Amino acid sequence: MVTRLREYRAKKGMTQDALASAVGVRRETIVHLENGRYNPSLKLAFTIAKSLGASIEELFDFVEG
Repeated sequence: MVTRLREYRAKKGMTQDALASAVGVRRETIVHLENGRYNPSLKLAFTIAKSLGASIEELFDFVEG
């Protein structure tokens, strides 16, 4: 998975802790998402996208492989 989560989070001026609190996960989950080591559930992806004012497609690029 390729993600632009870090870029969009920075544009909003949010820390990893702030985003984690906003979407109801631990900061470590945000770290793993930003590093492409974790694929979010559809619900989590929608929640993150809504929190950052972006679409899921803008934030995440799911690549087969």
